[in-house]
Amino acid sequence: MRYIDNIFGYAVPVSLQNIIVALIAIVLGLMFKFLVRRAFSLAYRFSDYYLLKSVANRLNRSFGFFVPLVLLTISLGFMTLSPELRQHLSRILQIGLTINFAFLLINFLSVLEDVFYHTYDPNKENNLRERKLRTQLGFIRKFIVSLIILITISSILLSFESMRQIGKNLLTGVGIGGIIIGFAAQKSLGSLLAGFQIAFTQPIRIDDVLVVEGEWGRVEEITLTYVVLGIWDQRRLILPITYFIEKPFQNWTRTSSELLGTVHLNLDYTVPIDPIRTELTRVLNSTDLWDKRVNVVHVTDNKESTLEVRLLISAANAGNMWELRCFVRENIIAFINNNYPDSFPRTRVNLQGTS
Repeated sequence: MRYIDNIFGYAVPVSLQNIIVALIAIVLGLMFKFLVRRAFSLAYRFSDYYLLKSVANRLNRSFGFFVPLVLLTISLGFMTLSPELRQHLSRILQIGLTINFAFLLINFLSVLEDVFYHTYDPNKENNLRERKLRTQLGFIRKFIVSLIILITISSILLSFESMRQIGKNLLTGVGIGGIIIGFAAQKSLGSLLAGFQIAFTQPIRIDDVLVVEGEWGRVEEITLTYVVLGIWDQRRLILPITYFIEKPFQNWTRTSSELLGTVHLNLDYTVPIDPIRTELTRVLNSTDLWDKRVNVVHVTDNKESTLEVRLLISAANAGNMWELRCFVRENIIAFINNNYPDSFPRTRVNLQGTS
């Protein structure tokens, strides 16, 4: 058994020295991890500063493992090890540090997202600019995360002699060219380019109201390959991202969330129009759903037995418009029924007496 002299002059086995050095590094690392988590926990609990709370929430776990791994790597320099064992341990710790650093970068992107959401509140009424920036930021984040994962895998492969050529190929132009060709063969490259086009030209954005394939809903998620549309009845419509480049669709909030809506009534020719105009104004003024922009009553058609009366109204967004149309329809029908009950459609029959 090999021995060395420690600082007190006692002979200590090499294996025991290595264990002591490793235990010291682990204990110091765990102590630091505990202090970091404690500091983050206190910051999250007692601080109202949004950036500090975001850092504490996002970086707590990954940063808590980073320093212990660094201390273990440093401790290898104080151990007496065979070259083969040192190489294996160093490689394992290097892989752990690489993976942990990748998680740190990804969580740091989440901190930047939190800063954005605090600065630009997407929950306010007129949030067109916020939804535009949120769409771009979300796509860029997903793309950067994919790059971080690709580079991390390549770095790990480079640490193995037998896999080094594969890792090099992933990071060189030849490898990237091969990947691009593979993507193109599977239409993935087209999806990626479509995602970039949507992120920056923005025919759709997060929280846009769309009518697609006859379905009405809001954009909930835009990924690198598909878009999730939340339908009004809580179903989810999943569409490839290339759909919004190649096919027509309706976007009700492209430049503004404000909308015009109509309520059509088929009434008898005897109905008076001016009282309906007055009542419509009263009904609209009685609700906060109306944005006070448009209030119009027109006779838009005359059919064989009825008049078509159109009530044109406005609202700040699609949700308010739906509720306002229902509210106006109910109240106007009740008004006509109470005041002009004979003005609803009727079938007239002339009876001629017989001798």
